[in-house]
Amino acid sequence: MPRVSQDQLDARRQEILAAARACFARHGYEGATVRRLEEATGLSRGAIFHHFRDKDSLFLAVAEDDAAVMVETVARNGLVQVMRDLLGRATSPDTAGWLGSQLEVSRRLRTDPAFARRWAERSAAIAEATRDRLVRQRDAGVLREDVPIAVLAQFLELAYDGLVLHLAMGRPADDLGPVLDLVEEAVRRR
Repeated sequence: MPRVSQDQLDARRQEILAAARACFARHGYEGATVRRLEEATGLSRGAIFHHFRDKDSLFLAVAEDDAAVMVETVARNGLVQVMRDLLGRATSPDTAGWLGSQLEVSRRLRTDPAFARRWAERSAAIAEATRDRLVRQRDAGVLREDVPIAVLAQFLELAYDGLVLHLAMGRPADDLGPVLDLVEEAVRRR
């Protein structure tokens, strides 16, 4: 039997994540049945669950994948850049899937204590990347000094959450650039 390379396994895993993201976004966690996941991925349940222990692990992997990308962007360019990137891709089908996954994470955080415990580490990584970026920006003289870093971080996180909700509800995105400019200006040194 031919051996499958690690690159092939990684590529298959990414394909499953992409299809599962769209399935979870469209149907929600409960509605993304194994049959629907099979249809979305074009794979059997055995092939899907060879890579992921169960549906919960698959959903968490989708959310973790999204969080890892977000942490990288925040560390390099800040949370406002994550919002600008999101706004720039607002009409993309991939973004719709990502938004749906974000809303599903929020819902499960409220309704599933076990998921909330598992997700806490990912959420902490995003918050830490945001705080670290703000500290670096303040040290560079870019951020205002009259507001504590924790308050600035919460302000940016609330703006981000509001943008995600706005876009997920299908509201127009074409006039939000000036709003993000205002968010950025609010944290800058005056």
